[in-house]
Amino acid sequence: MTVVEVRDLRKVFGKKEALRGVTFEVKEGEIFGLIGPNGAGKTTTLRIISTLLKPTSGTVKVYGVDVTEKPEEVRKMIAYLPEESDIYLRLTGYENLKFYAMIYFNDPKEVEEAVKRGIEISDLSPEDLKRLTKTYSKGMRRRVALARTLMVRPKLAILDEPTSGLDVYSAIKVRNVIKRFVQETGYSVILSSHNMLEVEYLCDRVAFINKGRIVNIGKPQELKEMYNAKNLEEAFVKAVEVSEVAA
Repeated sequence: MTVVEVRDLRKVFGKKEALRGVTFEVKEGEIFGLIGPNGAGKTTTLRIISTLLKPTSGTVKVYGVDVTEKPEEVRKMIAYLPEESDIYLRLTGYENLKFYAMIYFNDPKEVEEAVKRGIEISDLSPEDLKRLTKTYSKGMRRRVALARTLMVRPKLAILDEPTSGLDVYSAIKVRNVIKRFVQETGYSVILSSHNMLEVEYLCDRVAFINKGRIVNIGKPQELKEMYNAKNLEEAFVKAVEVSEVAA
């Protein structure tokens, strides 16, 4: 089943064309990676899918619902974690999770269940959850931010650089949480990342994006074989070179 359908997506900011005909699909139960350098159009694409930006032209549908025509309906199915997302530093870890659960759910039982999931996802100790999050490390804050995103069980989780700035230990924990979320729910994830090892570990398929265009899409192993590359990073560089020659 197709969860996300992006067709000929274009976005112009003033005189800059950020997206130039982006097209791809995301399937149910899939972790789909959007990979490219800074300024390639990754975050713009994710924000349009998240209903935070309107496209200049083209269409995006989530479970068949157009994000421009019915954004409120789309928002009920998704959760978005921006790269620079933070949490409320004057609240404890537990209070952060409960606050966000109360935004999504009216039923106290659903709130309680969501908070329990959030605690499990964050993997923080009872003592840490009682502390104000202003005392947390960046890795701990990011785990709470990810927990609040996934604990509501969105049909589509949109994660922009989920492990950005994290140490190795924290990054591994976050990756495992994302992987487990998809395995347990059967739902889908779109993520962007600069970490190619992370992408190879997490993603079922990836789209290489450069200068607002999709260069190629495929499974990590397929792309490495296609470009005779030792790793995904090398495959990306070769894919960009081929596309620029063709252009």
